[in-house]
Amino acid sequence: MFLVGAPSHTLPRLHILPLLLLLQTLERGLGRASPSGAPLEDVVIERYHIPRACPREVQMGDFVRYHYNGTFEDGKKFDSSYDRSTLVAIIVGVGRLITGMDRGLMGMCVNERRRLIIPPHLGYGSIGLAGLIPPDATLYFDVVLLDVWNKEDTVQSTILLRPPYCPRMVRNSDFVRYHYNGTLLDGTAFDSSYSRGGTYDTYIGSGWLIKGMDQGLLGMCPGEKRKIIIPPFLAYGEKGYGTVIPPQASLVFYVLLIDVHNPKDTVQLETLELPQDCVRRAVAGDFMRYHYNGSLMDGTLFDSSYSRNHTYNTYVGQGYIIPGMDQGLQGACIGERRRITVPPHLAYGENGTGDKIPGSAVLIFDVHVIDFHNPADPVEIKTLFRPPESCNETAKIGDFIRYHYNCSLLDGTRLFSSHDYEAPQEITLGANKVIEGLDRGLQGMCVGERRQLIVPPHLAHGENGARGVPGSAVLLFEVELISREDGLPAGYLFVWYQDPPASLFEDMDLNKDGEVPPEEFSSFIKAQVNEGKGRLMPGQDPDKTISDMFQNQDRNQDGKITAEELKLKSDEDQERIHEEL
Repeated sequence: MFLVGAPSHTLPRLHILPLLLLLQTLERGLGRASPSGAPLEDVVIERYHIPRACPREVQMGDFVRYHYNGTFEDGKKFDSSYDRSTLVAIIVGVGRLITGMDRGLMGMCVNERRRLIIPPHLGYGSIGLAGLIPPDATLYFDVVLLDVWNKEDTVQSTILLRPPYCPRMVRNSDFVRYHYNGTLLDGTAFDSSYSRGGTYDTYIGSGWLIKGMDQGLLGMCPGEKRKIIIPPFLAYGEKGYGTVIPPQASLVFYVLLIDVHNPKDTVQLETLELPQDCVRRAVAGDFMRYHYNGSLMDGTLFDSSYSRNHTYNTYVGQGYIIPGMDQGLQGACIGERRRITVPPHLAYGENGTGDKIPGSAVLIFDVHVIDFHNPADPVEIKTLFRPPESCNETAKIGDFIRYHYNCSLLDGTRLFSSHDYEAPQEITLGANKVIEGLDRGLQGMCVGERRQLIVPPHLAHGENGARGVPGSAVLLFEVELISREDGLPAGYLFVWYQDPPASLFEDMDLNKDGEVPPEEFSSFIKAQVNEGKGRLMPGQDPDKTISDMFQNQDRNQDGKITAEELKLKSDEDQERIHEEL
């Protein structure tokens, strides 16, 4: 049997050889005779090359393959396996070799070189071998052992490297992709997937591989490295394979498993980080923004959104991405990190894509969900604080309001804040001065109230985004209403609290000269505001508003208003309706 690991001694044991053999070698050079000059009683063994590692020694009943040169005492060659370019392949210790060779091969290691001196009675004796070996000939053999195995052997697998993360192990009927270097037991290389620039891809346990390889790959993890030793009867047996694998050859494979899947596999999900607050999970039809690292099963990175400094933005469950990713993103929470393992039939199949994703590749995506929304989503409003006193009036369209806000993305990235400025933000609700979602979220608030608003992109900055805001980004606002003033109806710059004076032009014509210049007009309007009889549009410079009012009344733009030019807006609206009728 093969032993796992290095031998426990530097030189293999020679327990099956009489120590006398070594003494004979030392006493008489190559040991041609005993000290007394008598003929040799046993084989003399000179081990002139011993490999550093010897996991196994030849034992009786083993099948061996070896090369040799055979000579007589005078150096004349009588036989050589090298000349025939054919190794000797035979069982040791069962009488198929001359006795001296049977004994001389015992205890040998693969790649060991020995010189054997075999006396006549352990060779071809007093008869010799007609035409080749004379009677009573002492034989000299230089032998190199290239292979040894036994019919009781099994496949020997040694783990050289095992990755810390093992998502699954190889099982029968799985499809695997692996790299390998193949050698004979003596180290002679016969094949390598690396030289072809592509993995070896096949099914396990389906007859596509030699039996020993089928067995040796079982239980491997992606990224694992193994040394697999396969005896000939589980490899190519008596026939060998072509010119590279001789008959009865043991095979050694150094294997790196790239990935493994089964045609019946589905998408595998692993939650790496789940936010505590997960109000909603993604469903088909949602639009999602996410970051990802995409790698093969052996850890090779093939793509990353981080390298582009931009999220991947797409609809989920609508066929815009590979089916496995479509499935794997559904059910995710905003802020969640998950690992999605996609088998090839739910990714890029047998052909792969580009030069980074090979055919039949399992893909692993480490995903961070930034946000998602649905085109039908409204603004989500959550009240964080509401003043305890009653709130009879709330912000409505047309109101002029002041508010503080913090704006961020859903992953916490800070975008804008009114606290960075000296004063709160000021707007008139409904005047299209802010994004629609924020306008809606501010309506109905009491002064002093604080809210959290989640605004989907179609109510924010849309697919294109804005300065500092990514495209298709969901925005998170925290807002506090500071103050509120009633607004004016659309088209009005000034309104009366009660009916206007019946003698409006006369009251406005302060010097009674029949015309009203800008100074008189401004003094009159400001007096009405100060006396509480009317009010100007809030949120604007009063002088600018009054100037606009004057320009509206100065019909002929001559710098003064006459009685014929002065008209209330309500009267103008009525005249317009009459003209349309």
